[in-house]
Amino acid sequence: MNRLFLAALFATLLALPLLPGRAAEMREPYGIGLEGYPYPYPVNMLPLVNDGEELRMAYMDVAPAQGNGRVVVLLHGRNFPASYWAAVIKTLTEAGYRTIVPDQIGFGKSSKPAGELHFDTLARNTMALLDHLGIAKADIVAHSLGGMLAVRIARAYPDRINRLVLAAPIGLEDYRMYVPPIPTERILENEDKLTAEGYRKQLETNYSPKIPPDQITPFIDARFNIKGAADYQRWLRAFVSSAQMIYREPVVHEIPLVSAPTLFIMGADDHNAPGKPNAPEALRPKMGQNADLARALAAKMPNGRAEVIENAGHLVFLDAPAKFNELMLAFLGK
Repeated sequence: MNRLFLAALFATLLALPLLPGRAAEMREPYGIGLEGYPYPYPVNMLPLVNDGEELRMAYMDVAPAQGNGRVVVLLHGRNFPASYWAAVIKTLTEAGYRTIVPDQIGFGKSSKPAGELHFDTLARNTMALLDHLGIAKADIVAHSLGGMLAVRIARAYPDRINRLVLAAPIGLEDYRMYVPPIPTERILENEDKLTAEGYRKQLETNYSPKIPPDQITPFIDARFNIKGAADYQRWLRAFVSSAQMIYREPVVHEIPLVSAPTLFIMGADDHNAPGKPNAPEALRPKMGQNADLARALAAKMPNGRAEVIENAGHLVFLDAPAKFNELMLAFLGK
């Protein structure tokens, strides 16, 4: 049995009802570095120092059977561990690409810092990973929050990037224009009160109502089976810091300045807009028109293009994998 099958089987088992007498054994909390949560490929650790704090950045480095000499870096979203890229990793490696898949600091199996998160710091960390691996230049495929990070990388390190694929990125508008500043303590309280069922509804409503519940369950498990960890509050503060980072550090004003060839792959039904529930009710309908925003931004870029997939939402590469893969591979292969 291959690693992808084992990972999927394990995730499915986690979703099954627990048998009497085995609940404690099967539901032992993950660590806040997702210790105990399966990833589809071996995970390595890169030591880093951010703001004087010693940290470790987790990453998968997946080699193709027949390499084409190209490297793709996958950048994850805020609500998902890097393991959710499993199917895209398989597609890329089968096409000959070496595929580097980090968990950014503050996410997944990487360290949860005591300090605040910033896109510039995450960009430097990603470059440090490429330097560590001896990679001079790479393509980037980025989803959601990862799209915002990809823009910062492309602006700060243009000579390190070949092409950008922005898969349903957030940050296509400046959320400060709609949402008032929210105190960190209030966000902490709201996130801490969120239940697994509430999170499922959030994913189905804001991300993808089309993905079967059994595919959503592993994401919920990764988020909520850490609540029993001794240092859960440290994870919670890092997670909330990422929300403040999205709000305080917009990238939409930089997108037209990105010089690398860029392809937006959008779901027509993607209306995700961080902070939308906190916006005045009259402004909420104006937020999250993401397909239209991507088209408008691509038209302003030196070398930008937007493709919109019908009947797909925020998790566009899971909603419409065949069309997504077709667009991604054709663009990277140019």
